[in-house]
Amino acid sequence: MSVPHTIAARHKGFNRAEIVDQNFVEFVQFWRGDVARPPRDDEPVLPGSTLDAQGFRDLLESQLISRHLDLMARVLRVQNKVFYTIGSSGHEGNAMVARATRHTDPAFLHYRSGGFMAERFRKLPGMDPVMDSALSFAASSEDPASGGRHKVWGSKPLWVLPQTSTIASHLPKALGTAIAIEQGKRIRHALPIPDDSITLCSFGDASSNHATAQTAFNAAAWTAYQKLPAPVLFICEDNGIGISVKTPSGWVASNFERRSNLDYFYADGLDLAGGYAGVQRAVEHCRSTRRPTFLHLNTTRVMGHAGTDFEIEWRSVEELVALEATDPLLRSATIALASGLYDRESLLGLYDSIRKRCFEAAEEADRRPKITRLDEVIRPLAPYTPAAVRTEAERAADPAERERVFGGADKLPEKQPPRHMAIQIGQALHDVMAKYPESLLFGEDVAQKGGVYTVTKGLHKAFRNSRVFNTLLDETMILGLAQGYANMGMLPLPEIQYLAYFHNACDQIRGEAASLQFFSNDQYRNPMVMRVASLGYQRGFGGHFHNDNSITALRDIPGLVVGCPSRGDDAATMLRTLTALAKVDGRVTAFLEPIALYMTKDLYEAGDGQWQFTYPAPGEAMPLGEGRVYNEGADDLVIFSFGNGIPMSLRAARRIEAERGWKVRVVDVRWLVPLNDAFIAAQAKGAKRILVVDEGRKSAGVGEGVITAIVEAGLGATPLHRVVGTDTFTPLAGAAFLVLPGDDDIVAATAHFA
Repeated sequence: MSVPHTIAARHKGFNRAEIVDQNFVEFVQFWRGDVARPPRDDEPVLPGSTLDAQGFRDLLESQLISRHLDLMARVLRVQNKVFYTIGSSGHEGNAMVARATRHTDPAFLHYRSGGFMAERFRKLPGMDPVMDSALSFAASSEDPASGGRHKVWGSKPLWVLPQTSTIASHLPKALGTAIAIEQGKRIRHALPIPDDSITLCSFGDASSNHATAQTAFNAAAWTAYQKLPAPVLFICEDNGIGISVKTPSGWVASNFERRSNLDYFYADGLDLAGGYAGVQRAVEHCRSTRRPTFLHLNTTRVMGHAGTDFEIEWRSVEELVALEATDPLLRSATIALASGLYDRESLLGLYDSIRKRCFEAAEEADRRPKITRLDEVIRPLAPYTPAAVRTEAERAADPAERERVFGGADKLPEKQPPRHMAIQIGQALHDVMAKYPESLLFGEDVAQKGGVYTVTKGLHKAFRNSRVFNTLLDETMILGLAQGYANMGMLPLPEIQYLAYFHNACDQIRGEAASLQFFSNDQYRNPMVMRVASLGYQRGFGGHFHNDNSITALRDIPGLVVGCPSRGDDAATMLRTLTALAKVDGRVTAFLEPIALYMTKDLYEAGDGQWQFTYPAPGEAMPLGEGRVYNEGADDLVIFSFGNGIPMSLRAARRIEAERGWKVRVVDVRWLVPLNDAFIAAQAKGAKRILVVDEGRKSAGVGEGVITAIVEAGLGATPLHRVVGTDTFTPLAGAAFLVLPGDDDIVAATAHFA
């Protein structure tokens, strides 16, 4: 049954939202088609359809709610009562996906998901999609999704995890969540959702071309190829355009229809009666086979990308009129009238009643409280409960489990002689995994090989492949997996093989993992401890991809905790606190492991063994922000540093004391994000001279933050100098040490105080 053309081409100067609105009204008013006997609620709405009459009524109402929320937003945005106008008009058919799935199927949604949300709200009694959405549009602090921090589609009881921009960045964590559902069964972890749940992930045709999307599709196929379950339903809502760039006709089908290990289904999202069967088939296939499934949902886009997109400026009137004729609400009106479920008066009455409901909700939402204080804005960003974190960090694993993991009571690490950092990190990881049966360690080469630096050696043997495993070579997907495991209540310990590799996947932490607590008002958390082999000074190996000091990208991520130990015992106690922060407060954390210190045993002279330390007892932990001070009380010169800078500074301090007679104190800040400004200021107070040793580059390094803390504490008059790396990429071999600061540079810097 074809949809008649819209009533008439409207004048170029008309508001297209008004035209789309009036098109529906006039289409119904002038409809003159045949009318069938109204079907019973449980009969097909049209002959041959798998959608029954009651289902159609529900979906039609969801479509109308979505449409009138869009129209309301366009009207009230100019009155400064609404702050978001990216609409769902033309995509209302995604309500079919909501109807065919469960509210316990985690959903990561495209921003054009008004229809989906309106329909999913039916899954639980007592919920109001109109008022909840209106509060979000109005940025009210009573918005149940984000608390007014952003207009998001999200709901804790409906398992819709909030997304903000969703230009493909959510696909890896959606796949990760699907894999986590199956992983939970393998490690006998109690999932927060039914075992046969699937993950839903919607996106546009333009977003399907994004590198991050391709990462997820490839990883899904890679998983399925190995016959591992990954029940994710990718829903490509194909409207044929991305803002103003048209997708070549047939591109989505051509690109995905015959892709191996990604099972393709098509459904017409413009036709509820005809499209529902295709949606059902895709959902049932994904749930029963547990295979990654691609649903190509045909949609359109009416009223432009957003309220600021005046399509008439770059599309012809004729093109817009033809596009508006494909409005799925016109097709739904045809079905409603032809089936006899509605007559013209009752359908227009429903349309107007939902319009009134949406505008009344929006006006009420405008009167509701808004965020008015800075502390309200940042409250869910970085929750921290120090006492609870410390208690958890100091809680040891079960003694019997520790003995099993380490191979007997006599082999417990605290009973062994002092060891270097690589071994002590490995021991600490054994302890963490013994303590948390829900923890998983994964990344490139971490399992049988034990990592490229043998840091994870023995973990695979102790915890087997269900908890320690290798991934494909894709940092974006490693961090997507981490978010998925965390979404399902597990504790992920992903490894990024080198700090330089993190930059390939930075947005998975910055835009996704670290923002979830903020944009969900702390209703959703995805805790993790991201281990990263980091920093420079590798001898006989490297180049900038393996000697990377760029911590700046991490320091710029709100809410992230970053720790960097310089010695093995600190690494163990820091790791305990990082995992406690993840468990107790849901924090996303990064553990930077200085590669050049992994195997370092000596400090001053070859064979002195002074950079090996005794493994800390299981009940010891390092409080967040606590630094370490060497030669406390010495104030002729205070050196602030971290990582490789600490042993360098200690060696330089010995020479400075011998050459100048100064008493030198060395301060290891240890925690790089957030920097403990109060601790830094306390150590700087009373110092006669201050050196800041930062192995990173001159621009935007940690040292800048240390100096800022000193100056803002009113101590800027103290003579101060910085020893820092050069603003360049790190070259190969011995040339690397020309751009990295060394012992001699620290000693030489004292000349600035002469």
